[in-house]
Amino acid sequence: MKFEDLLLEIGGFGRFQILILFILCLPRINLPMHFLLHNFLAATPSHHCAIPYQEAFVNLTMEEVRLISIPQEPDGTFRSCEMFSQPQFHLLLNSSLQPQNSSIQHCQHGWVYDHSQFTSTISTQWDLVCEQRGLNQATATFFFIGVTMGAVVFGYLSDRFGRKAMLLLSLVCSVVFGMLSAASISYSMLAITRTLTGVGLSGVSLIVLPLGMEWVDIQHRTFSGILTSIFWSVGNMLLAMVAYLVREWHWLLVAVTGPCLLSIVCLWWVPESARWLIANGRVKEAHRHLLRCARMNGRKDFTVSPEALRKMVTDKKPGESYSYISLFRTPVLRKISLCSGAVWFGVAFSYYGMSMNLTGFGLSMYLSQFVFGIIEIPAKMFMYMLVNRVGRRQCQAWTLILTGLCIGANVIIPKPFTTLRSVVAVMGKGFSEAAFTTVFLYTSELYPTVLRQNGMGYTSFVARLGGALAPLVFLLDEVWGSLPEVTYCGVAVCCGSVAFLLPETLNVRLPEGIEDIEKAQVKGPPQVSAPKSMPLQPLLK
Repeated sequence: MKFEDLLLEIGGFGRFQILILFILCLPRINLPMHFLLHNFLAATPSHHCAIPYQEAFVNLTMEEVRLISIPQEPDGTFRSCEMFSQPQFHLLLNSSLQPQNSSIQHCQHGWVYDHSQFTSTISTQWDLVCEQRGLNQATATFFFIGVTMGAVVFGYLSDRFGRKAMLLLSLVCSVVFGMLSAASISYSMLAITRTLTGVGLSGVSLIVLPLGMEWVDIQHRTFSGILTSIFWSVGNMLLAMVAYLVREWHWLLVAVTGPCLLSIVCLWWVPESARWLIANGRVKEAHRHLLRCARMNGRKDFTVSPEALRKMVTDKKPGESYSYISLFRTPVLRKISLCSGAVWFGVAFSYYGMSMNLTGFGLSMYLSQFVFGIIEIPAKMFMYMLVNRVGRRQCQAWTLILTGLCIGANVIIPKPFTTLRSVVAVMGKGFSEAAFTTVFLYTSELYPTVLRQNGMGYTSFVARLGGALAPLVFLLDEVWGSLPEVTYCGVAVCCGSVAFLLPETLNVRLPEGIEDIEKAQVKGPPQVSAPKSMPLQPLLK
């Protein structure tokens, strides 16, 4: 008997599974509120050099003081990082005249910021502008470096010590380091605590979907994946509203970290994965959870002995343990790991490249964030129907390729066409989210139970490398204004093409051991037909 057959007997998608999925969706809301927080935490308002001895110009308006003190761009705006070494009073008569007897120099006395949109950000707190602009962008990179390290740590630990315990640990770490970030008194402290917050949140991102999916039958596997993904979009929209209401960066960090406490409390009602317990020989615990599931789902006549569960053996030998190296030992698994890693890199690189460019499409930051969040929901609904008809592989490849093409299209469309650019950007964001939704579901189906969290940890590690590099690519605009978009486009198209090399997993049993992966390549994947009373494509309610 396979575990999927056992799930059907106890109710593969009843009240028990719905409760688990709902609780696991709560921490999903928190993830985008931190992963995309850089847009508001490190926002750089308009600024110019601080002008010394302003009190000497009492007869001049503020606009006139700026005119004689700060050079102008060709479009008439004042430069952000330069000033005149001497006041240019003759410009009051004709602003088109050239500066006299004066050299242009970098800001010598700090900066003055426009606080109409933000009370304070880390940019205004520590003057992370002009020559220090790289440090501002690096804040997001530090966070994703933490997420990258967390993917390795929690991917291994959750396969070794269980999904639930590591999920609880990751939530606690997220709360502790998130609050310490809000209390940062220096840039160095913020960089360290944001990195450690990323480590904690990586465990949440990594464990939530597999833990829920391992309790759900094949027919509802897609639904559970899309449902948890929709809560990411909810968090996206909530971030826009929270950031609009909280304009001070310390309190913004508190506001997006606090909800993790609710997730910690609710996790009490989530059981450990019975699949993982059986695979690791903890049959009595699995037996207890399965009986609880059957009772809650109304299957009171269900009985199964611990001895029967022990017969659900995998290819794991006594005393044998698995690590990330196991992902590359056998030929089929090696190919899957290399290709899925490339796909994850492309998905994350293009997604965060678009998500962190809120001001490049002609809309306000808050509206862009909200629109980018709300467009993800129909994209996920569409993918829910499409992946069950077209298959995971085709959906993964084409959504990522189309993301790249939309990014590339905005390189060609002139900037005065703001409406068209915004429409193309929203379409690209929809395709990007569809690619992210698919890759979570697809990857969790590619790896066997004994290596699933290691596989998710490895792919998440590669993805976070993409996420860490994405904000730094914006610095390439100093070489050529469109180079960042061209880079995002090229990477997305190339990595999307790699997805065609992966095997299809539509309506295929989750593999339990490595042998299931290797044999499937030779014999073909074991197809599963749903019971007559349970259609393969259940209606979304």
